[in-house]
Amino acid sequence: MPDNVDPYRNYNFKVEIGGVTEGHFTECSRLGASVSPIQYREAGNSQVVRHIPGRVDYGEVTLSYGLTSSNQLWEWLLSAIQGRVERKNISIVLFDNEGTNEVMRWNLLEAWPTKWQSAGFNALSHEIAIENLSLVFDALERG
Repeated sequence: MPDNVDPYRNYNFKVEIGGVTEGHFTECSRLGASVSPIQYREAGNSQVVRHIPGRVDYGEVTLSYGLTSSNQLWEWLLSAIQGRVERKNISIVLFDNEGTNEVMRWNLLEAWPTKWQSAGFNALSHEIAIENLSLVFDALERG
């Protein structure tokens, strides 16, 4: 009988942009992929609907991070706004429960920013200002 294996914690991660760890990200959400099925009927058996794989869609990934004086992510977005899309390879790296050893990695190939959302501001709050950056990408690898 196999040993029980505890699942990894979702807070032990880092984001590498172009091989360099950028910022201190608090959240990475909506990482996923889907394959749209194409339906067809075989000749001679029109009652049965078959499926074959169609278009692959990788959803937008949203990165949340604390607002700092660094403007690297803003400049990357600005280049896309100005029509000069700069594609970069992004890695989302998951660590073990102690946070010391890499256990899994998702590589987002040819990624570029499509949306930015400002931190909310509230004079009565003491929370960290969190910005969001959404990315699209052309391919996904998991290792």
